[in-house]
Amino acid sequence: MTRTPNSPVDEVGRGPLSRGAAVVYRMLVLEGMLLLVLLPSIIAIMALGHDPSNVPLFVLSLVLLPPALVAGIAAVGAWRRKPDLAPARAFVLAYRRDFLATLIWALPATAVLAVLAFNLIHLDQVAGAGLLRPLLILLIVAIIAWSGLMLPLTAAFRFRTRDAARIALALIVPQWRFTLGVLSLVLIAATVVLAVSPFVLLLFGWAFPAMLALLARPLITDVTERFT
Repeated sequence: MTRTPNSPVDEVGRGPLSRGAAVVYRMLVLEGMLLLVLLPSIIAIMALGHDPSNVPLFVLSLVLLPPALVAGIAAVGAWRRKPDLAPARAFVLAYRRDFLATLIWALPATAVLAVLAFNLIHLDQVAGAGLLRPLLILLIVAIIAWSGLMLPLTAAFRFRTRDAARIALALIVPQWRFTLGVLSLVLIAATVVLAVSPFVLLLFGWAFPAMLALLARPLITDVTERFT
């Protein structure tokens, strides 16, 4: 990297210790920003009981998660391109820019997931539950995978919502590594919440946008070459 006056390299430093400290600092800032923007969701989740009937409400309370993840993915990408020591700025800019664009698709997806979760919980009261349960689970997995693909597409591109939705749907299978990564992260998050505590998951919230940004690099390259 070429050294220029007042460049980000001068600000961060060239040594491994300086670069490592800068990475830790960015992740701490990312964690703080995520907790800040997700505070309403955190309060709502804490207010809910552990009754299975509250699962649809739990899903609805996560509606602020996609905008936060989109901003986190965009911020991680911006830090990689410009490694300065003002990481909060990239997150705030991305959050303000993509908040409404993310909610346009995240609100319907969250609502559908909540309805499917409600039906899955009360499925035993319906005839033919054994046949419907795999279908509902498959639909839930497909929507989660599609939403996972929408996150980096919203963060990295300015597609119209319907175009991004079609691209995400078309790439679920071709980009199976990213799809599998998204489902694995969701499974890990659910396991931590159920087996340990939601507070433990909050402590490592920074890891999810960081991992998604890393996993999305081949996806972004592919979409750039094919659709832009």
